[in-house]
Amino acid sequence: MTGLASSHSLDVSTTAAWLVDGARSASNSQDVLAELCARLVDDGLPLWRVAVFVQTLHPEIMGRRFLWRPGAEVAVGVASFDFANDASYLASPVVRVQKTGETIRRRLADPDCPLDFPFLTELREEAVTDYLAMPLRFTNGEIHSVSFTTRQPGGFTAEQIAAIESIVPALARVAEVRGLRRTAINLLNAYVGRDAGERILAGRIRRGDSETIRAVIWLSDMRGFTKRADTMAPAALIELLNLFFDNLVPPIEAEGGEVLKFMGDGLLAIFRIADDGEVDAIRARALRAARQAQANIAALRAREGGQDLRFGLALHVGEALYGNIGAGARLDFTCIGPAVNMAARLEKIASRLGRTVVASAPFARDLPDDFGALGDFELAGFREPQTVYGLREEPG
Repeated sequence: MTGLASSHSLDVSTTAAWLVDGARSASNSQDVLAELCARLVDDGLPLWRVAVFVQTLHPEIMGRRFLWRPGAEVAVGVASFDFANDASYLASPVVRVQKTGETIRRRLADPDCPLDFPFLTELREEAVTDYLAMPLRFTNGEIHSVSFTTRQPGGFTAEQIAAIESIVPALARVAEVRGLRRTAINLLNAYVGRDAGERILAGRIRRGDSETIRAVIWLSDMRGFTKRADTMAPAALIELLNLFFDNLVPPIEAEGGEVLKFMGDGLLAIFRIADDGEVDAIRARALRAARQAQANIAALRAREGGQDLRFGLALHVGEALYGNIGAGARLDFTCIGPAVNMAARLEKIASRLGRTVVASAPFARDLPDDFGALGDFELAGFREPQTVYGLREEPG
């Protein structure tokens, strides 16, 4: 039964109880909305379009919208922070509801209904007869929104409006719980990385929780950062760092690497090696990421009118300790060990030689078409001199 009024008495108590119990049969947020709307239609509500908009805590996303229509999967859309200044968004009922906490109802079947939101004209063209937008109030005071529409002749009845109002508080609790988990995932991904975030959420939160992993280690930094820090305004320096990392991080992530840490102008990333059979493939991914980062920075220099923005990068293959390190309740999820130390020392050699990309023997020795030996170097903390390799296409 879709879009038609029910012939039986309207009772949404079972649906409300399902929400109060946490909507546990739905595995994700879009499934919650899909099952909720299916249940409400079965209860007798003549729904046509239901939308939930929830603001989120994410470095690039302002909010997420979940849109249900009969016979279609729930559509999930994201709104960037730029969209927050878009005229269509600012003129929407969503903004009014979130700012004021008021309920907005527009009986579009009424010829005299005010079309004070441009969005309402679109709904009337879809033969929508009634529009109801309500606040989803979270326990921390935040206000998000949900809207319901119908094409039932004459719009929603008073009984149907009351039924909708009765389930919205429980929907707000479910939305808040699901939203908090997504926020935790967003923040962990943003600050410690995807894999580390999953481990933390899985309970790996005690100091000393760690494991030995094999990986390609990526350690890079910006050339001349100290001088820039002494001569540039702080805001301009931060903007430059963000621009710099915008050109390094995407190639790493595109090739399956994970950024673990930003250290001023430095960046530590890993490409995990699950078994010996994939070493060559992982090294190839890391090398592709390195070359793409080189190309990105070169293009950036050209766009910025020749600004001398350069970086150095060391690539190494080895074992590292991956896990929680710190004091008491203040921990860091990172990699440490001789392999990371090796990468750090190699990066200093890259700077000394004026090279962009250098690699250790374990990384480069089976890639003769890509790397050539630059010589043997004494590295602090290592007993024997280490052979350092450079990309053949880079001028010496």
